[in-house]
Amino acid sequence: MNYIWEVVGRQPTGQQPSGADTVQKLCDRVASSTLLEDRRDAVRALKSLSKKYRMEVGTMAMDHLVRILQSDRTDTEILGYALDTLYNIVCSDEEEEPEESQQKQEDDLGSQFSEKFIGEPDNITLLLTLLEEFDFHVRWPGVKLLTALLKSQCAPVQSIVLVSPMGVSRLMDLLADSREVIRNDGLLLLQQLTKGNTAIQKIVAFENAFERLLEIIKEEGSSDGGIVVEDCLLLLLNLLKNNSSNQNFFKEGSYIQKMKPWFEVGDDNSGWSAQKVTNLHLMLQLVRVMVSPVNAPGATASCQKAMFQCGLLQQLCTILMATGVPADILTETINTVSEVIRGSEVNQDYFASVNAPSNPPRPAIVVLLMSMVNERQPFVLRCAVLYCFQCFLYKNHKGQGEIVATLLPSTIDASSISAGQLLCGGLFSADSLSNWCAAVALAHALQDNLTQKEQLLRVQLATSLGKPPVSLLQQCTNILSQGDKLERRGSRVQTKVGLLMLLCTWISNCPIAVMHFLHNQDNVPFLTAQISENLGEDERLVQGLCALLLGICIYYNDNSLENYTKEKLKQLIEKRIGKENFVEKLGFITKHELYSRAAQKPQPIFSAPEHMLFDHEFTKLIKELEGMITKAVLKSSEEEKQEEEVKKTLEQHDSIITQYNALIREQDCQINELKEQVASLSSRSETLQNTVTQQLSQIQQHKDQYNILKLKLGKDAPVNGLQTEEQSQLREQLEELQRQHQLLQTQLTERDALITGLQKAEATPSTDSSPSDVTELQRELEELKAQLKSQSAEITELQREKQELLRASHATGSEVAVCEELESRLSAQTAEALKLKEEVQALLQRKEVMEKELSSASSTAAIMQTEKSQLQHELQESKREQDDLLMLLADQDQKILSLRHRLKALGETIEDEDDLDARDQFDDDDEEECDE
Repeated sequence: MNYIWEVVGRQPTGQQPSGADTVQKLCDRVASSTLLEDRRDAVRALKSLSKKYRMEVGTMAMDHLVRILQSDRTDTEILGYALDTLYNIVCSDEEEEPEESQQKQEDDLGSQFSEKFIGEPDNITLLLTLLEEFDFHVRWPGVKLLTALLKSQCAPVQSIVLVSPMGVSRLMDLLADSREVIRNDGLLLLQQLTKGNTAIQKIVAFENAFERLLEIIKEEGSSDGGIVVEDCLLLLLNLLKNNSSNQNFFKEGSYIQKMKPWFEVGDDNSGWSAQKVTNLHLMLQLVRVMVSPVNAPGATASCQKAMFQCGLLQQLCTILMATGVPADILTETINTVSEVIRGSEVNQDYFASVNAPSNPPRPAIVVLLMSMVNERQPFVLRCAVLYCFQCFLYKNHKGQGEIVATLLPSTIDASSISAGQLLCGGLFSADSLSNWCAAVALAHALQDNLTQKEQLLRVQLATSLGKPPVSLLQQCTNILSQGDKLERRGSRVQTKVGLLMLLCTWISNCPIAVMHFLHNQDNVPFLTAQISENLGEDERLVQGLCALLLGICIYYNDNSLENYTKEKLKQLIEKRIGKENFVEKLGFITKHELYSRAAQKPQPIFSAPEHMLFDHEFTKLIKELEGMITKAVLKSSEEEKQEEEVKKTLEQHDSIITQYNALIREQDCQINELKEQVASLSSRSETLQNTVTQQLSQIQQHKDQYNILKLKLGKDAPVNGLQTEEQSQLREQLEELQRQHQLLQTQLTERDALITGLQKAEATPSTDSSPSDVTELQRELEELKAQLKSQSAEITELQREKQELLRASHATGSEVAVCEELESRLSAQTAEALKLKEEVQALLQRKEVMEKELSSASSTAAIMQTEKSQLQHELQESKREQDDLLMLLADQDQKILSLRHRLKALGETIEDEDDLDARDQFDDDDEEECDE
């Protein structure tokens, strides 16, 4: 201590100064010294006094030490002394073990100094800045001081670190420090920092903490490592527990696959060290955190899938079936496997296929159930096996069917032990805990599975020699009613509770099971007697479960038994128990202190075997049924009828609503499809509109180029104009020919009328003529008839020429159409030539083609002109022939008229009416042909 007195300034004498005086002088020296060496010596002296005079140093020197940290940043030695002194102030001496009262006083003192230090947030920021200093004498004391502050005042320090720029990143750098002391203390610091703060946990995780921690665990030897592995695992648990974001990041980063080597154990498992047991226990807890039932179902399912795919589940099952594994590790492994397979069909199927390494091999489920019903096994191990069995059957209808099938008469194998046999043995054994566990396990085989509830009714048990077998349902009720035997066994409440839970689960939502239960005449009287009795506190739970069982018989009763219909059971309750008393007894279940504990988590965790009364899934059933049973018991028959009517109406409404919902969904689908079509058509319309706009612009360009081309090819316009003029002339000539033809037809019609009149005149008789005259007249008449025939032939020839003329006129029209078609083709080819304006050679070739087509059109026009001349010549000849014919007809008319007069004078009949009608018909046909 001489250096202290040297710093203070005097030698020790007989009268020693007090510790407070010494600390005060040292503080003055720190505050007033201008030389760095003097301040360093004073701080070193304060460090040596800080453990003995903790109160004095903390009260008087803290502010001076903080100023040293702020002002003397360049001297690492004085910084180290100051940080060590502050650490001694806020943290009690860990080497000494003071009494409990003294320890509490020291903790309170450290908490006060910690609160004073962090009262100024800049102090924590300053401390984080100092941690960037690589010097060992600065970084290590800084890490220890910040860890001590977090232990004392965790939440305030976390909030300051969280808002400090790069605060968490600076602390993460400690894990990369090559000095193991700083790295290991950095792990302890991060453990304190990440406790209960989700935001900091996320930041630490995204600072690549998982990768670094797994590397450290691997470097330190995994489960065979030391305390450093434990610290890493504790930090991982802090980061992952109740933090879905970090769990997802851990899974997506494929870190689950890196956990598999942790669980590789050898054949020789004897002599496990305590540290290895601790490490493996924490590793199993880490797996459970990823697949915990409290996590989101989707996240849990994805982690379960990853654990199966990477072989982690297989590795855990290997540990499960290995020999020499410590009991607590085996128990935790069973719990871990339970949660890895819970609700995962693939994992449950794999677990069902696992066999124990025995001779002969037995399924792992059977081996575990043997431990559960063995009263010599540890209590926690039996609870773990029950939890594993529950998780194996959770949402596993296939597994439930396999378990129930081992109880059916057709599948029982006497040569081997099955799961069903073990459950029945435990159900009726002398150990109440085995009774409860077997009843709950069997109830889980029936959970939400109506088929297996009905199948289990087929199970028959042989009670004793010479007696007929009884059903499993009947045997359960027999055991319940044998209260005196249960008294001798002890713990009858636990056995009764287990059996009642099994029965309630069995007959709930199963009218057939209710009918079988009510078919036994002793069951209902037993339940009413149990409910109506005034029993002690321990028996209240049994009364409540009996009320629940009787209420289920009412609610799920299909009235198939005449003596135990819903109405009769309600009347029985009202007479024997009272409705209010029944409801009160039913409420005993949820008021029990162990009910709320079991309702929190699926895992059965009990502090003692006698506390093992409620199952988690059964608490869900109670919540579901309690209200419905209360309403069913309190309702009158009229209310029930009204409710049934309302229920039917609601079902009808529901069906209508379902139909409308289906219709709405269909319409929604149609609307969505139409919207998609509208969107696609709109986009297509926009595309087409853009295309049309582009084409219009191109057409305009082509028109401009076409006009330019017309200027260059000036010969095209006269030719086209000439062709159009010739077509007009041809049309006029055709019309003129048609008019002339009409005129000629009119003239022919008039001639025919004259001939007809002449024939009628010939038919008139004459009495004045002589026979010779008559003969001469008849001869002349025959000649005239011959001339008429020749003239008719000439008229027919003329009509044929008229038809040819019409065909010629039609041909002329077709030639005009050909001209028009040629003109349209010319325009199309011209447009095509404009589109290919960039290729000059192609344009010239197109021009030659166009010129050839124009020449062809000119030759066609010349041919048409020649045909027109021929038609005109033929028309002139027809006119001359028509004139000659008219003259001949006029002469003949005169002759016919004179002959008719002479015939009349001679009194001869000229011609009969049939000939005249035939001639008239012939004339009418000629007129129709002319009209055509």
